[in-house]
Amino acid sequence: MGAALETALFDAAFADPANGAVLERLRALALPQGFLTAGCLFQAVWNQVARHPPGWGVKDYDVFYYDAADLSFEAEDAVIRRCAEAFAGLGVTVEVKNQARVHLWYRARFGEDYPALVSARDGIDRYLIDCTCIGIEAASGALYAPSGLDDVFAGVLRINARHPQPAQFFRKAEDYRRRWPHLRIEA
Repeated sequence: MGAALETALFDAAFADPANGAVLERLRALALPQGFLTAGCLFQAVWNQVARHPPGWGVKDYDVFYYDAADLSFEAEDAVIRRCAEAFAGLGVTVEVKNQARVHLWYRARFGEDYPALVSARDGIDRYLIDCTCIGIEAASGALYAPSGLDDVFAGVLRINARHPQPAQFFRKAEDYRRRWPHLRIEA
């Protein structure tokens, strides 16, 4: 991953002030393996390319963390409530998920089995579309992009070989392309 693209990603992401505010508050929460991830980051790049205002089309700001010490719904819900309080007043929806629990509810929601994950990065690695596997680690501010950044800047949507789900991939890719017509789907 080139330094120029990494800088460009950060520039696009932080042109949306909500990303900086969520990341700052997430850092203060000190969640284990806390990441700001998903659409709020890669859609920032697409907004810049499409000349949309920062934050345009972003449905929510995703926060991943990983805590395998207590896999109960109640433990995750307590973290979600704590985060809701911390993110109150930002005027955006923040979705918080413990990646250690995803395998417990994934089948009921998506109809597919899902392996138990071993880290928050493991969750980022499994997004349906390869170029969307992007996160910023709260503690260090480091970018995590296992597939690099070329495709996100080029607007190329490819199925993620680490989590190949063709039907879900095409639904999500078409949804993105409706909002950002410059995107290209390459199966």
